[in-house]
Amino acid sequence: MKKSMSLQFGKFRLSVIRECTFKLDGGAMFGVVPKPLWDRVSPADELNRILLACNLLLIETPNKRVLVETGMGSRWSEQDKERYEIKPLVQDDNVLAAVGLKNEDIDCVIISHMHFDHLGGATRFENGQLVPTFPRAKYYMQKGEWDFAHKANARAKASYRPDDFLPLKEHGVLEIIEGDQEVVPGIWARVTGGHTSHHQVVAFESEGNHGVYFADIIPTIAHLSPPWVMGYDHFPLTSCDAKSTWLTRAAQEDWLVVFDHEMGIPWGHVKLDAKGKFTFDPLAEDAKLFESAKRTIAK
Repeated sequence: MKKSMSLQFGKFRLSVIRECTFKLDGGAMFGVVPKPLWDRVSPADELNRILLACNLLLIETPNKRVLVETGMGSRWSEQDKERYEIKPLVQDDNVLAAVGLKNEDIDCVIISHMHFDHLGGATRFENGQLVPTFPRAKYYMQKGEWDFAHKANARAKASYRPDDFLPLKEHGVLEIIEGDQEVVPGIWARVTGGHTSHHQVVAFESEGNHGVYFADIIPTIAHLSPPWVMGYDHFPLTSCDAKSTWLTRAAQEDWLVVFDHEMGIPWGHVKLDAKGKFTFDPLAEDAKLFESAKRTIAK
């Protein structure tokens, strides 16, 4: 299994790093969509689970290295490893080995939301203490998401693990933002809501090339259809509308799109066909160069 893939994107270098594979319940991943429909594109195992990946996006600008998401990490009980069938593909002390970097090389980490499959790799044990996995980085997350993680209700509480995020504040590496923000030149956190109230995607632009990491508003290619939203979503109708908005723009402007949980090729382009259906055109897995028509991303 290929653990990373890279391409040039204007002045940026992009790499997808596959942090792990894991499984979640297929019914929960597709919400009200009937199983005979979703099982055709995401076959379930004997426990009704579908196979997923944690795809981290590394954006190397001329001045900064930005990591989007941290994956599941390794701090799991044997029971949870079995329940989710977690298979790590990186080492905590060198998550970026596949692209020739070290954890210390990261300047910024952007977290779409604070569920364990996105923030679980943010901290690790070192000499028996929890420390930030990327020690020189600032970790960016929305204030609304941070606040909710501390008071999540019974339905949502299991998705938030304090050991994933409290050590970040204790070590002074937490950066709380409110609303849309340009984190570094050419890279924006943009709030969508839907999956959680303050879920954010990451948009990026260099020399007229632009793209988006959808995070959990569109976790896999099988979720392209706007009504196919997860049962995990806190606000499914908002997710549906956000998907329509972002997919339409991505198709019209030929954006590079990146999927956080796709097991196949995780990036490419979306198209809108004559029937109004969104389709996906993946990049070749060995793609080394991506060039798109020059566009101007909205500031």
